[in-house]
Amino acid sequence: MERKRVLVTGLAGKIGGIIRKNLSDKYDLSGLDLDPIEGYKSHLGDLSELEAITPAFSEIDTVVHLAADPNHQGTWESNLKNNIIGTRNVYEAARQNGVRRVIFASSNHALGFHPLKDNPYKQIYEGDFSKVRHPIVPLTTEQVRPDGYYGVSKSFGESLGSYFHDEYGLSVICIRIGWVMEPDDPTFSPAALSLWMSHDDTASLISKCIDAPESVGYAVVYGMSNNTYGIWDLEPGKNIIGYYPQDNAGTLWQKESGKPPRMPSGDPQT
Repeated sequence: MERKRVLVTGLAGKIGGIIRKNLSDKYDLSGLDLDPIEGYKSHLGDLSELEAITPAFSEIDTVVHLAADPNHQGTWESNLKNNIIGTRNVYEAARQNGVRRVIFASSNHALGFHPLKDNPYKQIYEGDFSKVRHPIVPLTTEQVRPDGYYGVSKSFGESLGSYFHDEYGLSVICIRIGWVMEPDDPTFSPAALSLWMSHDDTASLISKCIDAPESVGYAVVYGMSNNTYGIWDLEPGKNIIGYYPQDNAGTLWQKESGKPPRMPSGDPQT
């Protein structure tokens, strides 16, 4: 059976590295980046320039769109160019070239103000576990509450994916990524215990999205591990694409010098 041809925007980045390490034997991978990647077919181009990136989409089955300005506190100008115009261009180039599916790296920041402002989610982020009232009602994929222009750009990407599915028949799966970190250890922060998606679960989720049935037209799923203090509704991922995360961040944490208690300006997609 011929391997699926998968274009990864941002193949040179953090999650791109996880894909290269874990999925190179399963798919025919190529990259769309600003710099070439040794050993992989690499197309160089700026996502804000549609004509420059369109050739990378020729004869591609699936696009995994990771590339973005990763600063979740970034400016409007950067988010507009890299994350809004760039994401539209990815969808449009995919449409023009007959790509069957786009997997869009959305983010927990699309509803980031829920855990920053409202209990019990805020209590979990801050490590006040004894105050948390159970059962915890998970945050659903229908909810949107961006905590900055970056979160706005990610909710825009989800909405645009819905439009491209309904208008053009493009299959779009949006992953609201939590926190993919290096090293792969979330025990330095309570927020990390909730947001963590292990490297193994990351590779599994992306593979599940690539191989999801053709009947999956448009979907939003959460990209986290099966964490004890997870506040995210993982059921759509299980029911729609068969993503059953295997790892759990646990409940123990200890603040480490030099590590942020919450997500740093460099977000997990890169």
